[in-house]
Amino acid sequence: MAQKPSIPKGTRDFGPRETAERNYIFDTIRSVFRSYGYAQIETPAMENLSTLLGKYGEEGDKLLYRILNSGDAFAGVDFEKPLTPQVCEKGLRYDLTVPFARFVVQHQGELSFPFKRYQIQPVWRADRPQKGRYREFYQCDVDAIGSRSQLCELELVQIVDAVFSKLGVRVLVKINNRKVLTGLAEICGFPDKVVDITVAIDKLDKIGLDAVKDEMREKGLSDAAIAVLEPVLTLSGSAEEKLARMRSIMGGSEAGMKGLDELEELFGLIAAARLATPVEIDLSLARGLNYYTGAIFEVKALDWQIGSICGGGRYDNLTGIFGLPDMSGVGVSFGADRIYDVLKGLDKFPRELEGSATLLFANMGADEVRYLLPLAAELRAAGVSVEIYPDAAKLKKQFDYADRKAIPFLSITGVSEMEQGIVNLKNLSSGEQKSFGKEDLAGILAFLQQ
Repeated sequence: MAQKPSIPKGTRDFGPRETAERNYIFDTIRSVFRSYGYAQIETPAMENLSTLLGKYGEEGDKLLYRILNSGDAFAGVDFEKPLTPQVCEKGLRYDLTVPFARFVVQHQGELSFPFKRYQIQPVWRADRPQKGRYREFYQCDVDAIGSRSQLCELELVQIVDAVFSKLGVRVLVKINNRKVLTGLAEICGFPDKVVDITVAIDKLDKIGLDAVKDEMREKGLSDAAIAVLEPVLTLSGSAEEKLARMRSIMGGSEAGMKGLDELEELFGLIAAARLATPVEIDLSLARGLNYYTGAIFEVKALDWQIGSICGGGRYDNLTGIFGLPDMSGVGVSFGADRIYDVLKGLDKFPRELEGSATLLFANMGADEVRYLLPLAAELRAAGVSVEIYPDAAKLKKQFDYADRKAIPFLSITGVSEMEQGIVNLKNLSSGEQKSFGKEDLAGILAFLQQ
């Protein structure tokens, strides 16, 4: 009995239509990245586990896909010791930021700083698959490394604004600063619990205030400390109002005040840049990754219910792990798969993506095909996507093929047209038909562009 084909949970196949739609997203994002002077790089699908482990926090480490060593991985294994480090030296990349940091350190002599790069590649996480969450998915990262200027942060917000404006999706950009979160841990008396506090705060949208407070208690925070944090989590008003209120609370923390200064400078730049996209300070925003040290970003779709579709932040110490200290960077990652779901849900993909070709030449026989081959070549050279049906099948079958593939134009050119030196073209949506001299490339192109 033949095996029933399947793919792993949390992964997907993409047919021609989906691939065209995904390329539309990638091409749109790529064009915006390039317009700000970012250059593309690629890194391997797998990295050494030593590169990946310890960079994403305890929860992230659990989600790393380990790759079994090639050959006899279990030869010489000591089963009294932990097994994984002995049989797995490599893992699939979890994100594009840590491989980027490794790339910068490894190739620093070849790069000009500040180095502005983008990267569009798949990543893998051993996560529980659910709506909008996959085990294999693409990230589109854009980073600037080698400058502490907040102009870099502004540029990323402008890129987000430009990408989603081009895609026709209304979004909200939320911004916080990791130093403010460090300050919160200090003013509530638990400076050593900044990661526990931020992991809990990061869940505010998902589980609500009471559950976040319960989680903080479980992590050892006192009721008095939680009482200090609570008004911060429920702040409302404009950026200026939030910053003023935070300054009155944060006086006892140098790190916290520095974070507020950075937020104030960034929001001044954003105001000057006059973006179409709304941007707000969200002090509950606490992206759980350990490497952010300054601004942190999250982008939410306003008209479609889904998790964050873009996020990132400033990291000061990431390359230091690989032996290159004091190299500050900032970046955001566009979640292509979630963006795809939003565009699909809102019906925002352009209609013209549906057709793989503009013109189908019907196959009326071997002589007719030879007659059309030079014209097909000329049209392709002029930028028109052209197919010749491979078999001299019944015309209905060829019509059905054009219909299924949403090919807008069909040419039925037979013996009599060959004798006259012409080709027939038909617009399948309007029904309009016209004949052209075989050498009348300009007339044919004009007809196909209507």
